[in-house]
Amino acid sequence: MSLLLTVLAVALGPTPSAVSAETDWWTPSARPAPDAAVNVTGEPFKGTDANGQVRGFVDAHDHLMANEGFGGRLICGKPFSEAGVADALKDCPEHYPDGSLAIFDFITKGGDGKHDPNGWPTFKDWPANDSLTHQQNYYAWVERAWRGGQRVLVNDLVTNGVICSVYFFKDRSCDEMTSIRLQAKKTYEMQAYIDKMYGGAGKGWFRIVTDSAQARQVIEQGKLAVVLGVETSEPFGCKQILDISQCSREDIDRGLDELHGLGVRSMFLCHKFDNALCGVRFDEGALGTAINVGQFLSTGTFWKTEKCAGPQHDNPIGLAAAPSAQKELPQGVTVPSYAADAQCNTRGLTELGEYAVRGMMKRKMMLEVDHMSVKAAGRAFDILETESYPGVLSSHSWMDNAWMERLYRLGGFATAYMSGAEGFSAEAKRTDALREKYNVGYGYGTDMNGVGGWPAPRGADTPNPVRYPFRSVDGGSVIDKQTAGQRTWDFNTDGGAQYGMVPDWVEDIRLVGGQGVVDDLFRGAESYLRTWGSSEKHKAGVNLAAGASASASSAEWNPFTSYAPGRAVDGNTDTRWASDWSDGQWFQVDLGSASLVKRVTLNWERAYGKAYRIEVSTDGANWQTAWSTTTGDGGLDTAQFNGVTARHVRIHGVQRGTQWGYSLHEVGVYSS
Repeated sequence: MSLLLTVLAVALGPTPSAVSAETDWWTPSARPAPDAAVNVTGEPFKGTDANGQVRGFVDAHDHLMANEGFGGRLICGKPFSEAGVADALKDCPEHYPDGSLAIFDFITKGGDGKHDPNGWPTFKDWPANDSLTHQQNYYAWVERAWRGGQRVLVNDLVTNGVICSVYFFKDRSCDEMTSIRLQAKKTYEMQAYIDKMYGGAGKGWFRIVTDSAQARQVIEQGKLAVVLGVETSEPFGCKQILDISQCSREDIDRGLDELHGLGVRSMFLCHKFDNALCGVRFDEGALGTAINVGQFLSTGTFWKTEKCAGPQHDNPIGLAAAPSAQKELPQGVTVPSYAADAQCNTRGLTELGEYAVRGMMKRKMMLEVDHMSVKAAGRAFDILETESYPGVLSSHSWMDNAWMERLYRLGGFATAYMSGAEGFSAEAKRTDALREKYNVGYGYGTDMNGVGGWPAPRGADTPNPVRYPFRSVDGGSVIDKQTAGQRTWDFNTDGGAQYGMVPDWVEDIRLVGGQGVVDDLFRGAESYLRTWGSSEKHKAGVNLAAGASASASSAEWNPFTSYAPGRAVDGNTDTRWASDWSDGQWFQVDLGSASLVKRVTLNWERAYGKAYRIEVSTDGANWQTAWSTTTGDGGLDTAQFNGVTARHVRIHGVQRGTQWGYSLHEVGVYSS
């Protein structure tokens, strides 16, 4: 009988094992035992859709290696271990026997911090949606998210030197750049660890990518593209102490070059604390108070607030008491109180911060703006708009909503924080018209291991529960309840406890928010890669006004320096044109020949135009208005409009923004 079967197999086609080797490429040949289960069956989707676009979800904000940051003992457990799951998923030593010394746990969660410290195999108390100090990114849980349809994961390398220094338990250096280097190394080690299960280098599903074309290839193969980012408080050593910068332009260049060499392609310039690059958006409640204490310990200054100049505002500043943190302050020093009507950070983007933004643009890196103060983010947008640079990201719901169109207009990409299905769906629908206008998909930022909190369970008695098993969004896989050791997770009763719950959360969104929200999420990978690819291809436009002949209605006289019109097109931002102190002044540039004009950039001095218009002409006599505003606020302005052919471009002031005249450091005119 066995001989007959062998003959038939040879005659009819490949042996069962050969078929398995070809078709079950997603199944490892040597998974560790014991290990967490994935509980997904079916082949992960490959290729592109009918329009040649990749498909899949994107998590633009996760922290795979946060356990290596903050001194190594803030987040307990590891995403993988050569010694197996029992070694990877175990608590910090000081949490035994009952969590009494889990100090950060009760600071963030409340209560007394007590919990069952055992991870594998019981997982009685962790991971959980409200446990902020335990590993949520075990590799098999990430694998489940990939099998459920995720195709991009941004691993933000994260730490904070001050939190590390004041926390009682640590086992390594608090230097931020040292930690970032280690986390990058560990991410590559995780790739090798997974590769080994599949037979060798390059064969696993977890693929670190360093350009958008490589990411597309990985996704088309049905695998997970992993991008490295950075979210840390004082990158390159760029802290400030008593308002004095502790870094230089050389430090920034050296740091950006090193990060780029490690494979980092996106980053935050500030996070939690004001630094030498920018001011931050505040945190709220007791956590905000604790971080403000950390700000003082790091910089010698507390957050400073002022009334917001426009509709945008920073997060409400933390005012609740945080006794454990406040006792770290020197004797006689207390956290200040803040006026309720002053919600904006006084600090914006510094000169060094502007240099860093431009340095990221030169290296085709993407800028994260969520943690920037209103002042800092506004200036960053101004700079990006002057260059039409698309590489801007908002990855976890902290950017001011009023600026979302600025992001999409540039070509940027946005996600929302991994909140409950009701809130996430409502936010997605609120911004749906903008995404439709700019033809972009949506994403999420899980921020797991990021000390933020995750979706709570809706309850077993909810009228529309997640029903197991369910099918993946593409329809090709079946997803059942996820198990590990003696524990089985049910999203209805456990919520977003760990990364393996991402597919279950997406199913919950489908039930609560509808298929349309999920469809937008499924387009996320394509939109993220468009932003990344456009950043890589970006070329600074040629400034048609550079060195051109300029004239003006007037020029302020000064015996010591010249404010002649030519000073605004000389390529030197230390010089400027300045008009007489009255409305109705104009500045004009002759491009020398007729050219396509689509964008004009204005770098205002303190004397700026509140109301003005951009006029164009082919002969210098007949003018038409291409763009105008009545709400100018100075700084960097970018006027974009449909392309027109013109030889002459004029900035015509209507109303001054100050008691002085109009004054421009530099004017740029571009065809793109």
